[in-house]
Amino acid sequence: MAEKTTIARPYAEAVFKLAQQQGQLKEWSERLQLCAAIAGDQEMAALIGNPKIDDRQLVELFDELCGGNLGEHGKNFIATLAENDRLGVLPEIAQLYEQARADAEGVIGAEVISAMPLSDAERERIAASLKKRLGREVELECSVDEGLLGGAVIRAGDLVIDGSARGQVERLGNMLLR
Repeated sequence: MAEKTTIARPYAEAVFKLAQQQGQLKEWSERLQLCAAIAGDQEMAALIGNPKIDDRQLVELFDELCGGNLGEHGKNFIATLAENDRLGVLPEIAQLYEQARADAEGVIGAEVISAMPLSDAERERIAASLKKRLGREVELECSVDEGLLGGAVIRAGDLVIDGSARGQVERLGNMLLR
Protein backbone atom coordinates (compact mmCIF):
# COMPACT_ATOMS: atom_id res chain seq x y z
CA MET A 1 0.00 0.00 0.00
CA ALA A 2 2.79 2.42 0.89
CA GLU A 3 4.32 1.95 -2.54
CA LYS A 4 1.04 2.76 -4.29
CA THR A 5 0.62 5.81 -2.08
CA THR A 6 4.13 6.97 -2.94
CA ILE A 7 3.39 6.57 -6.65
CA ALA A 8 -0.01 8.29 -6.33
CA ARG A 9 1.14 11.31 -4.29
CA PRO A 10 2.58 13.49 -7.11
CA TYR A 11 -0.51 12.88 -9.27
CA ALA A 12 -2.83 13.73 -6.38
CA GLU A 13 -0.88 16.90 -5.64
CA ALA A 14 -0.93 17.96 -9.29
CA VAL A 15 -4.65 17.41 -9.72
CA PHE A 16 -5.32 19.17 -6.42
CA LYS A 17 -3.37 22.24 -7.57
CA LEU A 18 -5.30 22.23 -10.84
CA ALA A 19 -8.62 21.93 -9.01
CA GLN A 20 -7.67 24.83 -6.72
CA GLN A 21 -6.71 27.01 -9.70
CA GLN A 22 -10.00 26.17 -11.40
CA GLY A 23 -12.01 26.62 -8.20
CA GLN A 24 -13.40 23.12 -8.71
CA LEU A 25 -12.39 21.17 -5.63
CA LYS A 26 -15.78 19.49 -5.28
CA GLU A 27 -16.11 18.69 -9.01
CA TRP A 28 -12.67 17.08 -9.12
CA SER A 29 -13.48 15.17 -5.96
CA GLU A 30 -16.55 13.67 -7.59
CA ARG A 31 -14.66 12.99 -10.81
CA LEU A 32 -11.81 11.24 -9.02
CA GLN A 33 -14.15 9.15 -6.86
CA LEU A 34 -15.96 7.93 -9.97
CA CYS A 35 -12.72 7.19 -11.83
CA ALA A 36 -11.34 5.39 -8.78
CA ALA A 37 -14.44 3.19 -8.63
CA ILE A 38 -14.11 2.43 -12.33
CA ALA A 39 -10.39 1.59 -12.01
CA GLY A 40 -11.14 -0.61 -8.99
CA ASP A 41 -13.61 -2.76 -10.93
CA GLN A 42 -12.21 -6.25 -11.71
CA GLU A 43 -13.25 -6.19 -15.36
CA MET A 44 -11.75 -2.75 -15.84
CA ALA A 45 -8.55 -3.80 -14.08
CA ALA A 46 -8.22 -6.61 -16.63
CA LEU A 47 -8.62 -4.11 -19.46
CA ILE A 48 -6.11 -1.71 -17.92
CA GLY A 49 -3.51 -4.48 -17.81
CA ASN A 50 -4.31 -5.74 -21.32
CA PRO A 51 -1.55 -4.85 -23.80
CA LYS A 52 -4.07 -5.09 -26.69
CA ILE A 53 -5.97 -2.07 -25.33
CA ASP A 54 -4.16 1.17 -26.13
CA ASP A 55 -4.14 4.29 -23.96
CA ARG A 56 -6.55 6.21 -26.21
CA GLN A 57 -9.13 3.41 -25.93
CA LEU A 58 -8.79 3.42 -22.14
CA VAL A 59 -9.30 7.18 -21.98
CA GLU A 60 -12.40 6.95 -24.16
CA LEU A 61 -13.73 4.07 -22.07
CA PHE A 62 -13.24 6.05 -18.85
CA ASP A 63 -14.97 9.06 -20.40
CA GLU A 64 -17.86 6.92 -21.60
CA LEU A 65 -18.25 5.25 -18.19
CA CYS A 66 -18.21 8.71 -16.59
CA GLY A 67 -21.12 9.71 -18.79
CA GLY A 68 -18.93 11.93 -20.96
CA ASN A 69 -18.33 14.23 -17.97
CA LEU A 70 -14.56 14.01 -17.70
CA GLY A 71 -14.02 17.21 -19.64
CA GLU A 72 -10.79 18.18 -21.36
CA HIS A 73 -8.67 18.34 -18.20
CA GLY A 74 -10.13 15.09 -16.89
CA LYS A 75 -9.37 13.29 -20.14
CA ASN A 76 -5.84 14.71 -20.11
CA PHE A 77 -5.36 13.50 -16.55
CA ILE A 78 -6.60 9.99 -17.37
CA ALA A 79 -4.43 9.98 -20.52
CA THR A 80 -1.36 10.93 -18.46
CA LEU A 81 -2.09 8.13 -16.01
CA ALA A 82 -2.62 5.66 -18.87
CA GLU A 83 0.62 6.67 -20.61
CA ASN A 84 2.54 6.13 -17.38
CA ASP A 85 0.75 2.87 -16.49
CA ARG A 86 -0.73 4.49 -13.37
CA LEU A 87 -4.47 3.95 -13.83
CA GLY A 88 -4.31 1.25 -11.17
CA VAL A 89 -3.43 3.81 -8.49
CA LEU A 90 -6.54 5.93 -9.08
CA PRO A 91 -8.09 4.82 -5.74
CA GLU A 92 -4.98 6.04 -3.89
CA ILE A 93 -4.93 9.28 -5.91
CA ALA A 94 -8.57 9.91 -4.99
CA GLN A 95 -7.87 9.20 -1.31
CA LEU A 96 -4.85 11.54 -1.19
CA TYR A 97 -6.83 14.21 -3.05
CA GLU A 98 -9.62 13.96 -0.46
CA GLN A 99 -7.10 14.40 2.35
CA ALA A 100 -5.66 17.50 0.67
CA ARG A 101 -9.14 18.88 0.07
CA ALA A 102 -10.17 18.30 3.69
CA ASP A 103 -7.00 20.02 4.91
CA ALA A 104 -7.59 22.99 2.60
CA GLU A 105 -11.20 23.29 3.68
CA GLY A 106 -10.39 22.80 7.38
CA VAL A 107 -12.54 19.68 7.61
CA ILE A 108 -11.80 16.29 9.11
CA GLY A 109 -13.80 13.13 8.66
CA ALA A 110 -14.68 11.18 11.78
CA GLU A 111 -16.04 7.66 12.01
CA VAL A 112 -18.37 6.87 14.90
CA ILE A 113 -19.16 3.21 15.53
CA SER A 114 -21.80 2.80 18.20
CA ALA A 115 -23.66 -0.09 19.77
CA MET A 116 -27.01 1.52 18.88
CA PRO A 117 -28.05 4.12 16.28
CA LEU A 118 -27.26 7.68 17.38
CA SER A 119 -29.88 10.38 17.61
CA ASP A 120 -29.38 13.68 15.81
CA ALA A 121 -28.69 15.38 19.14
CA GLU A 122 -25.97 12.82 19.98
CA ARG A 123 -24.38 13.30 16.57
CA GLU A 124 -24.37 17.07 17.05
CA ARG A 125 -22.80 16.75 20.53
CA ILE A 126 -20.07 14.43 19.23
CA ALA A 127 -19.35 16.70 16.25
CA ALA A 128 -19.20 19.78 18.51
CA SER A 129 -16.86 18.06 20.98
CA LEU A 130 -14.55 16.89 18.21
CA LYS A 131 -14.58 20.34 16.60
CA LYS A 132 -13.54 21.89 19.91
CA ARG A 133 -10.82 19.28 20.47
CA LEU A 134 -9.43 19.23 16.90
CA GLY A 135 -10.05 22.84 15.89
CA ARG A 136 -11.64 21.83 12.59
CA GLU A 137 -15.07 21.24 11.14
CA VAL A 138 -16.06 17.59 11.52
CA GLU A 139 -17.97 15.39 9.08
CA LEU A 140 -19.36 12.37 10.90
CA GLU A 141 -19.88 8.97 9.36
CA CYS A 142 -21.88 6.81 11.72
CA SER A 143 -22.36 3.05 11.78
CA VAL A 144 -23.66 0.46 14.24
CA ASP A 145 -21.78 -2.54 15.66
CA GLU A 146 -23.91 -4.37 18.21
CA GLY A 147 -20.81 -6.31 19.29
CA LEU A 148 -19.61 -3.22 21.17
CA LEU A 149 -22.27 -3.98 23.83
CA GLY A 150 -22.60 -0.28 24.67
CA GLY A 151 -20.91 3.07 24.07
CA ALA A 152 -19.00 4.00 20.92
CA VAL A 153 -15.62 4.09 19.21
CA ILE A 154 -14.63 7.34 17.47
CA ARG A 155 -11.85 7.65 14.89
CA ALA A 156 -10.81 11.04 13.51
CA GLY A 157 -7.46 11.10 11.75
CA ASP A 158 -4.91 9.69 14.21
CA LEU A 159 -7.25 10.13 17.17
CA VAL A 160 -9.06 7.03 18.46
CA ILE A 161 -11.45 7.26 21.40
CA ASP A 162 -12.71 3.88 22.59
CA GLY A 163 -15.67 4.48 24.86
CA SER A 164 -17.26 1.12 24.15
CA ALA A 165 -18.25 -1.29 26.89
CA ARG A 166 -16.19 -3.99 25.18
CA GLY A 167 -13.13 -1.71 25.16
CA GLN A 168 -13.60 -0.86 28.84
CA VAL A 169 -13.87 -4.55 29.78
CA GLU A 170 -10.69 -5.31 27.80
CA ARG A 171 -8.81 -2.46 29.54
CA LEU A 172 -10.02 -3.67 32.94
CA GLY A 173 -8.89 -7.22 32.11
CA ASN A 174 -5.44 -5.94 31.10
CA MET A 175 -5.14 -3.97 34.34
CA LEU A 176 -5.99 -7.07 36.38
CA LEU A 177 -3.32 -9.09 34.57
CA ARG A 178 -0.54 -6.65 35.48
